[in-house]
Amino acid sequence: MPKQWWLVKSEPESYSFARLQKDGSTAWTGVRNFLARNNLRAMRTGDPVLFYHSVSDKQVVGVARVGKTAYPDPTATEGDWSCVDFEPVRPLAKPVSLETLKTDAVTKDLLLIRQSRLSVSPVTKAQFDRILALAK
Repeated sequence: MPKQWWLVKSEPESYSFARLQKDGSTAWTGVRNFLARNNLRAMRTGDPVLFYHSVSDKQVVGVARVGKTAYPDPTATEGDWSCVDFEPVRPLAKPVSLETLKTDAVTKDLLLIRQSRLSVSPVTKAQFDRILALAK
């Protein structure tokens, strides 16, 4: 399967990119939205992931990768929920703000902007590359 690119959101007070770096990997549990769950299930080992701090920071702060594909979420007490494992790759040299993403011609149509409550979303390679370029 071809590589896919992703963006995940987390409140830095709950789980920050710095914590992912410290931990070395994490199970991305607790997702309880069907579209986000389906996005988790579509991820493949090695897929690159943009890590976005939501609520307080509202900026892309780092790059991670999928370390393990979808498996049953151990925190789910009912329902058919999945999680994946993420590993840190690197922090961005300069975080990319939501305001920048909204005004950039390549990133203005991100699902992050159009469906702001979606915590796991695909991005195109062009969007992924543009965010990395904006972070330099």
